[in-house]
Amino acid sequence: MSPDTLRTAGIDVGSSAVKAAIVEEGGGAAPRMLAARTERVRRRDPMALVDEAFQGALADAGLAREDLAYVATTGEGEMVAFRTGHFYGMTAHARGGLFLDPDARAVIDIGALHARAVLMDDRAKVLGYRMTSQCASGSGQFLENICRYLGVTLEEIGTLSKQADDPEKCSSVCAVLAETDVINMVSRGISIPNILRGIHDSMAGRYFRLLTAAGAKDVVLVTGGLAADEGLLAALQDAVNAKDAGLEIRRHPDSILAGAIGAALWGAFRVRKLAERGAPFVPGVAA
Repeated sequence: MSPDTLRTAGIDVGSSAVKAAIVEEGGGAAPRMLAARTERVRRRDPMALVDEAFQGALADAGLAREDLAYVATTGEGEMVAFRTGHFYGMTAHARGGLFLDPDARAVIDIGALHARAVLMDDRAKVLGYRMTSQCASGSGQFLENICRYLGVTLEEIGTLSKQADDPEKCSSVCAVLAETDVINMVSRGISIPNILRGIHDSMAGRYFRLLTAAGAKDVVLVTGGLAADEGLLAALQDAVNAKDAGLEIRRHPDSILAGAIGAALWGAFRVRKLAERGAPFVPGVAA
């Protein structure tokens, strides 16, 4: 493979899902994603899912392992034996977020266990970040627990939340208090849409404070698993508008893949830097 065109892979190992993306760049064309796979953990072995997602993405792209110049990991991917290198999650999400939306100057990555706001420039250099505390009330796992109690799926909550006509306020302090609030709401006959929108408003308030503490401006791209939750994004935009903060909250259909895409792109960057320094270009060999 010519060094002018690089194909690299990124693997993002999260608490609830493993994501793999194959990216191609070079030859004067803008980088493009060739294939991607997402595998939900659901009590399965994450390392087995890494191999499944990686091999599936390779097959979808019509490539073999030796066709890749670099296999980059992020998240909890440091345990992946066949990786070429590893990148921090915030740098991977910044680069992946910029790839998905070139206007974005911040991402808010909402994962299963935490959320973080990351500022970056137009070259994906991280300028600052803020992260939620260890309390799970602002996380995807918390929301999944609430959905299980209410008998709805994560795929349904966005539509249901947007149907709310009188959102019920929910605790934003901790997951235990919030779950107790929900139990009380159900016993009082509060509708599921109003419960969910109250929870979304509580979570959105946390995320808005993260963004303002980090100094976010202009366009913010939501990444991570909860980027598909339209109700949560609507609540976050409403929180922004209520404070006249001047932020535009966006999402992309591939937002969940931002970390994997970013890792793949940083892998290509590292290969090119090595080439500039005179290091031999050997596809698939760790640098």
